Amino acid sequence: MLRFVVRRMLQMVIALVALSVLLFAWLRSLPGGPVTALLGERGTPESSAQLRQALGLDQPLPVQYWRFVQRALEGDFGISIGVYRGAEAMDVFLTRLPATIELSFFALLLAVTLGIPMGYLAARRHGSPLDTGSVIGSLVGVAVPVFFLAFVLKYFFAIRWNLLPPSGRQSVGIDATHITGFFVLDGVLTGEWDAAWDAFKHLILPAIALASIPFAVIFRITRASVLDVLEEDYVRTARAKGLEGSVIRRRHVMRNALIPVVTTIGLQTGALLAGAVLTETVFNFQGIGQALALGFNTRDYPVLQVLIMMAALIYIVVNLLVDIAYAVIDPRVRTR
Repeated sequence: MLRFVVRRMLQMVIALVALSVLLFAWLRSLPGGPVTALLGERGTPESSAQLRQALGLDQPLPVQYWRFVQRALEGDFGISIGVYRGAEAMDVFLTRLPATIELSFFALLLAVTLGIPMGYLAARRHGSPLDTGSVIGSLVGVAVPVFFLAFVLKYFFAIRWNLLPPSGRQSVGIDATHITGFFVLDGVLTGEWDAAWDAFKHLILPAIALASIPFAVIFRITRASVLDVLEEDYVRTARAKGLEGSVIRRRHVMRNALIPVVTTIGLQTGALLAGAVLTETVFNFQGIGQALALGFNTRDYPVLQVLIMMAALIYIVVNLLVDIAYAVIDPRVRTR
């Protein structure tokens, strides 16, 4: 098991190094570059040259990359010039991260609590109207773009019917104490139940929109996995022995069918935490996804660097944890 974990960690380090090289090269190939972004239209050749020297952009690329890596390891990605002007880029990420975690948690909770039971029921009633309708619904969930679904939900439930808030994380006029940055949790911890409920209502629409694709993927993987397991010899043997249906489903069917589902959930978790750019932008939800969109619009290179690197790190770490959990569930994985 230890060798398996070490091997996966080495692969994670290699992936991060490769990403850092690509990010370094990509950001420096963008039109204008950081000097133009900082100086704007008022920049002169003399001021541009001075700023390039101050930023070390006049040095050879290997030297620039090594300085970039050193500063990144220290958590120094520079100063924001667009998202939060004058703030440390790392502080922008840390400020925005709780919102994305909170949104991703509720979206994944919704996808898992609906996707696994519905996938199992569809497999148990294979070929029935329930199975057919569920498959069609999952296809729609995958096919419909997230931003389109977000606009539809926002139009009907927030604007037309006025049932839920249209944007933001919490109502402007509400008096709320923020301790952790997770607004629902903060309301529970401080006993401000009105603030917790208000924050939860702001989560409903973006969570539904964000959960649409993970739900469809988890549903289809669960359904296919359960169908495969139901045809296995050990399931037929258990039935021939006269075991109760609940015992067969719990010990033999679901336990084995959930192995690929665990991997799928981990992949979806990493993707959600990496930043729901479209969903957060539509609902003006102040997470790292919206900050990434603002960073592109304002050419905020320091913020882009930290958001992309940290999003990739989150994705890789989550997948490492999934690999370890997968190896614990199925020991055969450790030898591959």
